[in-house]
Amino acid sequence: MAVQHDQLRVLYEAFNARHIESALAGLHPDVVWANGLEGGTVKGRSAVRDYWTRQWQQIDPRVEPQRFEGENDEVVVEVRQVVRDRTGHLIAERTVYHYFRFEGGLVKVFEIR
Repeated sequence: MAVQHDQLRVLYEAFNARHIESALAGLHPDVVWANGLEGGTVKGRSAVRDYWTRQWQQIDPRVEPQRFEGENDEVVVEVRQVVRDRTGHLIAERTVYHYFRFEGGLVKVFEIR
């Protein structure tokens, strides 16, 4: 199994547990991250921290990786995504695809496809 797959598993686990600093540790300082809530992208770890904080104040997303494709610098992850509102009511449950590009062993680009 590719090292990047293990890194992404750790990232997903940290995100779902809301361990923001652990999740951010796997990101490149100049990461470009898809903003699935508001649209567009955010750039840099600080911007991702701010985005996740806003997101978690509005909704309760959980993302569980199902399958990994690719390795080295580019990985696509099939993800089961469950989104609830802050009271626990289901908003969405679906399969999405996350694209990651690595640079220097860290996530440099994240896209939702």
